[in-house]
Amino acid sequence: MKRISIFVVLACCVQFSIAYGQLTVEACQEKAKTNYPLVKQYDLIKRTENYSLANANKGYLPQVSISGKATYQSDVTALPIKLPGIIIPSLSKDQYQAAAEVNQLLWDGGAIGAQKQAIKASTVVDQQKTEVDLYALNDRVNQLYFGILSLDEQLRQNELLQKELQTNLEQITSYLQNGIANQADVDAIKVEQLKTKQNRTQLQSIQKTYREMLSVLIGETVGETTRLTKPESNMPTQNESNHRPELKLFDAQDMLYASQRNTITSGNLPKISLFVQGGLSRPGLNMLNNEFSPYYIGGVRFSWNLGGFYSQKNNLHKIVLNQKTVNVQKEAFLFNSQLTVLQQKNEIEKIRTLITDDDEIITLRHNIKKAAQEKVANGTLSVSELIREIDDESLAMQDKSLHEIQLLMAIYDLKNTINN
Repeated sequence: MKRISIFVVLACCVQFSIAYGQLTVEACQEKAKTNYPLVKQYDLIKRTENYSLANANKGYLPQVSISGKATYQSDVTALPIKLPGIIIPSLSKDQYQAAAEVNQLLWDGGAIGAQKQAIKASTVVDQQKTEVDLYALNDRVNQLYFGILSLDEQLRQNELLQKELQTNLEQITSYLQNGIANQADVDAIKVEQLKTKQNRTQLQSIQKTYREMLSVLIGETVGETTRLTKPESNMPTQNESNHRPELKLFDAQDMLYASQRNTITSGNLPKISLFVQGGLSRPGLNMLNNEFSPYYIGGVRFSWNLGGFYSQKNNLHKIVLNQKTVNVQKEAFLFNSQLTVLQQKNEIEKIRTLITDDDEIITLRHNIKKAAQEKVANGTLSVSELIREIDDESLAMQDKSLHEIQLLMAIYDLKNTINN
């Protein structure tokens, strides 16, 4: 009974940590990669490699072949002499042969080894392509994650505005009772409250959609009680090199072409093998015997197909061109990444400057609102003008919150560009 109680408590703790836990943007990125269906392709690629390597290794095993033929020929071998008292049987023009041969490779010029290298290199290319596709999820996670943080800040500012409006409503209501304000002033505040409430409803609806989309992406419920941690605004180091998976893909493609070069070269080298052939034929190895007879042959076979040399030079040139193409693509990728990094760094500096100005704007807007409240109390300013000043202060605070989230997103866009 105690054991059951412990399990119940542990289960409740797990459910509580999931429902009321915290998530970081890095954790969401990792969860998205694990949850995305494409991640299953890693296992498929590895299994394909294992099957391909196993097939290549079977080239070292003895190769068994079975053949048969039946022929009819216009003439047969015959002795040009006749011996008295000796009958020399003539061969039949219809001849038959059935044979089985076992061939054991001794040396293939490295063709099988080159084939195995090409298989491994092709596997690395496929794995890196999958890695590139999965890395693209980071941007989608960032958009949703920081979108939710931005909406959180807007909802927080909305709540502050509602409290501000309620305070002013109570103040204007007291003015109405004292004959300083009229009913239209109270109604104006109430209208602004309703508009603020409508805006909150819209923000909550958008946030709910974002949380549901992030939940599907990471495979874990991101409810209203799940807190998304606001990351630190730490910039990557100035000399941080680019670690994008695309660069590893370019290197893997270059290695694949290099392995294909070895495959072409080794494929045009001679091959040596042992063979044993046994069968039944008419005539047999004894051409003077016109009966079906068994036979066997064993020895060493040397073969060299020279036809591959006709196209070897062109095929090697094509591989060189393919490698140069990969290098050009790599240089273009680094060039474009460098431009993006410069643009993103300038964007970060711009947002930092805006945030500095936001602090001063908020202070000034707050002072203007306080002065407007005093003027309303003295009857020298209308309530509608006070509402405008309240809205301006609220917008200034929203601008700062938005700029802070934009700064974080710009920093993570930079990190995503160089995989830092």
